[in-house]
Amino acid sequence: MTPAATTPPASQTLSRGIRILEVLADARRALSIDEIADRLDVHRSVAYRLLRTLEDHGLVERDAAGRIELGARLAALAAGVAHDLQAEAVPELTAVAGDLGVTCFLAVLDHDECVTLSSIEPRHAVNPVAQRPGTRHPITRGAPGKAILSLLPRPSWPAGVSAELAQEVTDAAARGYATSHDEVIPSLRAVAVPFTVRGRGPAAIAVVFVASSHSDQEIAARLAVSAAAIREALGG
Repeated sequence: MTPAATTPPASQTLSRGIRILEVLADARRALSIDEIADRLDVHRSVAYRLLRTLEDHGLVERDAAGRIELGARLAALAAGVAHDLQAEAVPELTAVAGDLGVTCFLAVLDHDECVTLSSIEPRHAVNPVAQRPGTRHPITRGAPGKAILSLLPRPSWPAGVSAELAQEVTDAAARGYATSHDEVIPSLRAVAVPFTVRGRGPAAIAVVFVASSHSDQEIAARLAVSAAAIREALGG
C-alpha cells in the first residue's frame, strides 16, 4: 500500500528569518534585538541566532548603537527582481520626480499586497518623502493599490472589499488613475496610474507627496506618459 502523499513541513527557521526582514522593512528604522524578538514573539536568544545568520549573509547589519537594519546585500537581490521592468522604469521615475518635484515610484502586485520595486526622490526638494523599495501595504489601501485593483477582475479582489472602496476602484478605472490621502502614511497624498506589461502582472507608477502645485489630473497625465513609455519599451 502506497502511503498518502503529505505536504512537507515548512521550515520555521526560514520563516522566522524572512519575517525579520519584513519587520525591519516595515519599521522604517533600526530596531534593537529585543524589539525584533518582541515582534516575532520569540526569545531573545532565538532572535539573536537568526540575526547572526542574516548578518553573515549581508542581509542585515548593525548601526553604531548596535541596532539592526536591513543590509546592503538586499539591494543587490532586489535589483534582480523584474530586472527588465525596473531598468525601463527607473529613467521614467527619475524624469517624473524631476518634472513634478515629488517622489515617484513603481509598485507591483504581490498576492494581496502592493509592493514598491523602485523609487526615485526629487534631487532638489528640501524634504522629499521617502518611499523605500520593498515597502508593502494591503492592495486595498493607497493610490497604487487601488490603481492595480482597477485592472483586476472583481473575483480576483481580496475578500471583504467595502462598497465604498469598490466604487473608488470603479471610478479609478473610468478616469485612468487613483488617488489617496492619509491612507498608508498620515498626511501624505498619492496619485497612481495603472499599467500592464505583456507577461507580467499589473503594476502602477505613482507619486507620493505632502503638497504639490500640480492638480491630481496634471500629475496623472504626466504619469500616464511614463507608464506608456515603460509599456512600449517592454513590448506592450
